[in-house]
Amino acid sequence: MLWNNKMSTVYQGLNQQFIHGLWRPGTSTKIIKNLNPFTQTEICSIVAASSVDVDSAYAAAQQAFQQNVLQSPEVRKTVLQNLITIIQQRHDEIIDWLIIESGSTRFKAGLEINAALGIIQESLKFPDWLKTEELDSKDPARKSLVLRKPLGVIAVISPWNFPFHLSLRSVATAIACGNTVVLKPASDTPVTGGTLIGKLFEEAGLPAGALNVVAGSGSEIGDYFVEHPVPKMISFTGSTEVGQGVGSKALASSRIKRLALELGGNAPLVILDDADLDLAVDLTLKGRFIHQGQICMSTNRVIVDASIHDVYVDKLLDRVKMIPVGDPNLEDTIIGPIINQSQVKKHQQIIQTGSEQGAKLVYEGGIEGNLVYPHIFTEVAADSDLAQQENFGPVLPIVKANDEAHALNLANDTDLGLSSAVCTSNIERGRTFAAQLDAGMTHINGISVADQPNAPFGGEKNSGLGRFNGRWIFEEFTRTHWLTVPNS
Repeated sequence: MLWNNKMSTVYQGLNQQFIHGLWRPGTSTKIIKNLNPFTQTEICSIVAASSVDVDSAYAAAQQAFQQNVLQSPEVRKTVLQNLITIIQQRHDEIIDWLIIESGSTRFKAGLEINAALGIIQESLKFPDWLKTEELDSKDPARKSLVLRKPLGVIAVISPWNFPFHLSLRSVATAIACGNTVVLKPASDTPVTGGTLIGKLFEEAGLPAGALNVVAGSGSEIGDYFVEHPVPKMISFTGSTEVGQGVGSKALASSRIKRLALELGGNAPLVILDDADLDLAVDLTLKGRFIHQGQICMSTNRVIVDASIHDVYVDKLLDRVKMIPVGDPNLEDTIIGPIINQSQVKKHQQIIQTGSEQGAKLVYEGGIEGNLVYPHIFTEVAADSDLAQQENFGPVLPIVKANDEAHALNLANDTDLGLSSAVCTSNIERGRTFAAQLDAGMTHINGISVADQPNAPFGGEKNSGLGRFNGRWIFEEFTRTHWLTVPNS
C-alpha cells in the first residue's frame, strides 16, 4: 500500500490508457513494468499502448476539436481553475507518486508541483488572448483583420525527469489555447507524466476527448506517434539525439508539423575573478545536484577563473561532503536515486572516460545501487567529453579559464545552449558577460536551474526550437489567419 489510510481517497486505475474519456487497457503485447528507482520494486504494470490505441487517441482528439468542445473561453478557464484546486487538494498524493516513480526527493517534488501550478495559473490568461485584431488597411476599400486561432490537435511527448511539470507545461497551455491533446509520457514515468494528469483533468471536468493519454514503448509507437497525420504540432521535451529524430520525422511526414523542442543542455556556471566564492560554491551545489543532476538546466560544468580556482575547489570539496544522499522519501535528502540502471551504467562510463581523458577525479562519492554520489573532476580539457557532453547526473567537471575572455570562449564552445549562470560581484559586468553567451537563458548570481511561468524558456543551437511559458508558448500553440473584408 502506497498511502495506507489515504487509499480510499486516492486515484485508482492509473495503470490504464485514457482515450475519449474512458479508461481501458492498451492493446499491445508489451507490458510496461513501472519500477521504483530507489527500491527497484514494481509499483504497477501497464499493458502498453499499440498503434491502434494511438489511432483511437488521435481520432478522439480530432473529433473533440471538430465538435468545438473547448470553443468556450469560460469552459477552458473553469477547467483550469478546477485543475489548480484539485492539484492543491491532492498535493501530498502527487508528492508521493513523484517520489516512488521518478525518484524525486521531497524537496524536488515540491518544486515540481509549484512549477506546474505556476504555468497553469499563467495559462488562465490565454483564453482571453484569442481575439481578432484589426490592422491599418492599405486598401481603403477593405478592412484588414488578423484572427488568432488554436492549431487543432497537439501531440505532447514528455520526459521522465520532471514528468508532472513538463507534461502539464504543454498540456495545460495547449488546452488553454483551445487545442485538444494526445499525451505520450516516458515509459519510466507513465503515471506522473501521463495517467495521473489524465485523472486530474477528468476530475476537473475536461470534456471527453480533449485530453488522451497513451503510455507505450517508444520502440513500438514512438515514430508512429510523431508521423501520424492528425496532430498539427509535436511538443517534445527530451534529449537532443531523440529530439533531432522527432524533428526529422515531423518534417518528413505526410503533413508537415510545427515543432516545439526543448532538448539537452550543457549549462556553464562561469565564476569570474571577482566572485564571492561562498556564493559560487552554493550556486554550484544547488545548480548541479538538485534531482541528482537529472535536469536539462543543471550546471553541467563550472568554468572558473584561474586566479581563484584552487580556493574555490577547496571550498567546494568541504561542502560537497555534507550533501545528504539516499532515500528520497526522507525530508533532508538532497540526492536521491538515478532513474534506472541504464542511466547508472551511463554515469559509470562517463566517470571512467573522464579519467581516461586526463581529468583528475578529486572527489569520488561512490555508487550504491541506483544511488550515484557526487563525482567532481578538475583539470578538465575544454575539448573532452566531460566538458562537451551533457552527463545528466551528479558528475561535475571544473574547467580553468585564463581570464574573462577565455571563460566566454569556453562557455560558448559547445553545440548546446539552454541555460547558463554567471557569478560576479559586479552586476553590470555580469550583464555584459551574459549578453554574449549563446544560450537561451542566463542567471547572474543565481543557479542555472530556473523557470518562471511568464518568462521565455528555451535554448539555442542544439538545445531546441521555440520557447515555452507565457506569451511565447501562446504564440507557439496558436496560429494567425489574415482576413480581409469589404468596407460596408
